[in-house]
Amino acid sequence: MKKTLVVFAHPYLEHSNSNVELINFYVRHQHFTLRDLYEEYPDFHIAAFRERKRIKNYDRFIFQFPLIWFGMPPLLRLWIDEVFDRDWLKEDQYNPLEGKEIHILITTGGKERSFSKEGTYKYTVEELISGLIVSLNVFNANIKNIKIVYEANKLSKKEIIFHKKEFMEFLNQ
Repeated sequence: MKKTLVVFAHPYLEHSNSNVELINFYVRHQHFTLRDLYEEYPDFHIAAFRERKRIKNYDRFIFQFPLIWFGMPPLLRLWIDEVFDRDWLKEDQYNPLEGKEIHILITTGGKERSFSKEGTYKYTVEELISGLIVSLNVFNANIKNIKIVYEANKLSKKEIIFHKKEFMEFLNQ
């Protein structure tokens, strides 16, 4: 199994049954390391050097977060700003993201039809998180999957289990 780092950022986790259920999977499997950024950095002071050192130990990354005000949670944005290092792009530097498998799991309270050119918001979720996608592409990471769970706050237990199973199938491909 691939050693996987889950970079999880949800500022209101206590109000998200779907995210709680989804992250419970990681806790039960030893090859997943769950990093809850809001738990670890409640003061928003990121230990960038330690984080850069830590991410070198993983074969695969999962970024899991809710869409908040049409983008990533602020602490995840800050984590990327401080941890991703432009020096990784230099020819003689090790790039810990290069070729690494990346999965992105996003939850949103909105309806799928709202996130389209014709919908309420006029943008897709992928467009709204383009900063993350571009950053990962710049570092030559291999984005394998972007899974979006719409209306996450209205899901039944059965629907949450379905989404969890579907996401795990992506991870096992």
